[in-house]
Amino acid sequence: MECILAIDQGTTSSRAIVFDNELTPIASGQKEFPQYYPKNGWVEHNPEEIWESVLCSCRIALKQVENDPVAIGITNQRETVFVWEKETGKAIYNAIVWQDRRTTSYCNELKKQGHEVDISNRTGLLLDPYFSASKLSWILQNIPNVQQAAKRGELLFGTADSYLIWRLTGGRRHVTDITNASRTMLVNLSTGEWDEQLLDLFQIPRVILPEILQCADNFGMTDRSILGCSIPIVGVAGDQQAAAIGQACFDPGMVKATFGTGCFVLLNTGDERCKSKNRLLTTVACRISGKTTYAIEGSIFVAGAVVQWLRDGLGLIQTASESECLAMKADVEQQLYIVPAFTGLGAPYWDSECRGAIFGLTRNSGRNEFAKAALESVAYQTRDLLEAMRLDFDPQQEMILRVDGGMAVSDWMMQNLANQLDVLVDRPSIIETTALGVAYLAGFELGLYPAPSEFLKSWRLEKRFVPSGVRTIEDKRYRGWKNAVQRTLSSKIIEF
Repeated sequence: MECILAIDQGTTSSRAIVFDNELTPIASGQKEFPQYYPKNGWVEHNPEEIWESVLCSCRIALKQVENDPVAIGITNQRETVFVWEKETGKAIYNAIVWQDRRTTSYCNELKKQGHEVDISNRTGLLLDPYFSASKLSWILQNIPNVQQAAKRGELLFGTADSYLIWRLTGGRRHVTDITNASRTMLVNLSTGEWDEQLLDLFQIPRVILPEILQCADNFGMTDRSILGCSIPIVGVAGDQQAAAIGQACFDPGMVKATFGTGCFVLLNTGDERCKSKNRLLTTVACRISGKTTYAIEGSIFVAGAVVQWLRDGLGLIQTASESECLAMKADVEQQLYIVPAFTGLGAPYWDSECRGAIFGLTRNSGRNEFAKAALESVAYQTRDLLEAMRLDFDPQQEMILRVDGGMAVSDWMMQNLANQLDVLVDRPSIIETTALGVAYLAGFELGLYPAPSEFLKSWRLEKRFVPSGVRTIEDKRYRGWKNAVQRTLSSKIIEF
């Protein structure tokens, strides 16, 4: 039986899932790695710990199957910046994570200089610390001797996919795919190539950048010493695009939401770039067989992370699943709002300087109400995105939301989401759609799996959540959320 190894390198853990020739998961491994917060608003990962977590996950998964995989697919946290020595592979600084906000003042200065409109027209993105360009520029400008080494071609830059491919191939391949490249804020969407003017603006030498390939392409062969055999890497996509592929969102108007550390909603717009008027992002959904498909995307920085905060920050729960049980016991007479702007607010607000707030506290507010407010904040933020998407794409669009990610396993959460959004919410039979997406890409490249149109027919529903229909209550709650967000955005933190 031929099988595919899918590597899913995420924000808090790395996973490896083996899929058989019918795209059924048959083995898996997972390993968490530490998060580092050296300063307020800074988030970092140790590249070596990420590498070790990937190797550990792969070895755990491969021990559970008899045959060596015929191919590897890689999906990854996007925008996170890695810079390493070309000769040794040693990282010259910790990876700066997509959540990191240290370049806020730098981005604001570029806005004042009038660069945001041009950057948006070229890349489809907004000028924000979220994307890779300003993070990479910070490393080049702030770590001693790095700028000179980069100009001499002694360093390499990449997002997590590039870093892993370089390590897996023994340093023989420095490549990325178009979906990851398009999130760096350095790619011109019209050409699909690195933009020389943006490289000049951010003072980034072209020589350190990887080659851009399609999502299903030849990314290289793994070094035999790493996994015990030489395996072709033939499918790569950023995590959110991979999830959209795994959800078979190949037709214009199809939309998916992934609930992980953050929440990311992608709406397929076909072969036409849709320029948002509501501060959403234009991005590449995939490029397969020479055809580029685009999407509009909304990014929520804090989704599952708000539950982690309840557990690790406040100590209100011991496990993430406990939040659902508490939420169901919350006092219905209380309406508590948590605006989880721990590192600012993403789409459609894009305010990197505001910080989180809680509204509606009473003497009776307790663990139950906090848990309910935390989970509800994810539904409210998702509604923010879908309402903006409708305005950009088609106000009359009847949407069915396909969901995946860790929070999607909660029936309570998904029913609450359907009620708040007033749309059908479909949960697939295979919830690990991110890994599924790159497994499909790898198998498609080798001819094991069918064309996208046939793969779309094979998508299977596990459960559909139907809105309750009580719009007056949900709309009232949503108005309260919008009021809480506006109060958060207008507040100023006093620095001592």
